[in-house]
Amino acid sequence: MDWSGCELVEVVPGKVSGQPLVKDTRIPADFVIESYELAGSVDEVLEEFPRLTAEIVLQLVEFARLRQGATAA
Repeated sequence: MDWSGCELVEVVPGKVSGQPLVKDTRIPADFVIESYELAGSVDEVLEEFPRLTAEIVLQLVEFARLRQGATAA
């Protein structure tokens, strides 16, 4: 997924192989979305990634939905 334009995600060369990460973490943004899709709830995502907040998870999910909707059109 293209995370450019998402203020919550950064790419740092050499950090986790340059994957898009949730800012100030080593958590790949794609992992958060995959976890949400599998779990279906923010609470379960937070159990897996306790450094995140519900607000961050929901914002990432919304960004991903909007981005996927834009590419599907």
